[in-house]
Amino acid sequence: MKIFVIWKDGSMLDLLVPTVAQGLLWAVMALGVYVTFRVLDIADLTVEGSFPLGAAAAASLLAAGYGPLAAVAAAAVAGMLAGVITGILHTKMKIPALLAGILTMIALYSVNLRIMGKANLSLLGVDTTFSLARDILGLNSAETTFVVGLAATVLIGLFLYWFFGTEIGAAIRATGFNQQMIRAQGVDTNVTIILGLLLSNALVAISGALVAQSNGFADVGMGTGTIVIGLASVIIGEVLFGTRSFKNCMISVILGSIVYRIVIALVLQMGMPPNDLKLFTSVLVAFALSMPLLKNKVSARKAVR
Repeated sequence: MKIFVIWKDGSMLDLLVPTVAQGLLWAVMALGVYVTFRVLDIADLTVEGSFPLGAAAAASLLAAGYGPLAAVAAAAVAGMLAGVITGILHTKMKIPALLAGILTMIALYSVNLRIMGKANLSLLGVDTTFSLARDILGLNSAETTFVVGLAATVLIGLFLYWFFGTEIGAAIRATGFNQQMIRAQGVDTNVTIILGLLLSNALVAISGALVAQSNGFADVGMGTGTIVIGLASVIIGEVLFGTRSFKNCMISVILGSIVYRIVIALVLQMGMPPNDLKLFTSVLVAFALSMPLLKNKVSARKAVR
């Protein structure tokens, strides 16, 4: 009944465009999580550090007078370096992938503070991607965020589709599927793992740079819970929209990110305390992860009957 009231008074319609816009910005991060979680079959916690790293790098350059394009490019390079460090810790030093990601994440907290010089860096009065696009397109803030987010997501999605169709991209996918098989073909799996982590964290850092510009500030703690949000987007997308092909998987992840943001907006609008959002997200991800098992059990019972 409360949802009906929300729709009737139009407040949810007012929330829809900015909610979808935020979903598109975070979809870039979700695609990065997909690369490690599904393609490489690695749970990479580096994203908790590389997300604010991208925000810190972009915000620092913007505050110093550099253009938005240079700021986003710097964020991508910083994310690449973070991914390479995790990859080296895992492949060369034989540290388990989960622990390697945690070590890099912890180290990046200090790095991010060094880059920004303080815990929070405001972008008030600074030209960002969104302020420039707003001036050019003549749209309001929410519409501008939607357009920029859509453009970024489409461009990155097309790049990923092309890249994973190349020889090196196929080798990265094969590494996550069966390392022994691809190693028998003469491929150095250490290199493909490092490249996968490099690409993943570059995307996460780009997302951090865009979100920081959209919010108007970069904060050293803005990466907290990023991995859970990314996993939620991936799992929700796969459960709702399927995984028939690699192209379908990427579209599912993007739509999953949007659905996740809509769900969060709905529960907040219905009165859920913001402090409970992390708990709600964890329960949502756990439920989504268990959906395939529940489906199999239901199918098995129907077959027995």
